[in-house]
Amino acid sequence: MHMSDGLLNAQTAVLFAAVAIAGLAVALTKARADLDDRTAPMAGLVAAFVFAAQMINFPVLPGVSGHLLGGALAAILAGPWVGALCVAIVLVVQALLFADGGLTMLGANITNMALIGTAAGYLVALALRRFARRSRAGLLATAFVAAWVNTVAASGGFVLEYAVGGAAGFGLGTAAVAVVGVHCLIGIGEGVITAATVGAVAAARPDLVHLLRTGKQTEENVR
Repeated sequence: MHMSDGLLNAQTAVLFAAVAIAGLAVALTKARADLDDRTAPMAGLVAAFVFAAQMINFPVLPGVSGHLLGGALAAILAGPWVGALCVAIVLVVQALLFADGGLTMLGANITNMALIGTAAGYLVALALRRFARRSRAGLLATAFVAAWVNTVAASGGFVLEYAVGGAAGFGLGTAAVAVVGVHCLIGIGEGVITAATVGAVAAARPDLVHLLRTGKQTEENVR
């Protein structure tokens, strides 16, 4: 959900800009371990897919739009750290080149979509990883649930930020019901798209699905 300028007061915008910078700094450091000759192209493809998906927006409130997020998809395919960076890069490009989301709200948007949403989606996927490895149906179900949680969690981040320093003139209750409610529905569509995409990649190249690669299995795939 892209937030336009003026939705939060200056102090809150600065606060979440600092949160975004700190979170991305950690992700940038951790992402080095996940990037290699195989995963770097995947990260680029994921970023391009997320960029395209986020260009379809649905108005929710004045200055607030709803859309697919892609955080869970990026995390499942490329890892949580790389996934967070992919979504953040998309948000920066959209803000600078397409005026999609206000520049003063960029920190809040990154916090919601690149950090909170991606982390929530990946934690759910990680908790269900054993189930995802058992069968294709398990993987698809895991991807669907992770994507839905990712979308709703990110919308919850907006509500939290608005509660801290909302400046748009509409009440917190109105914002919470509208934004979270719409994204509960958007999450269903995101879950279907994420499951279909992850399933297609896993069918062709399971070694490129980060969620399925750990320890001994990773070593065997590399060989």
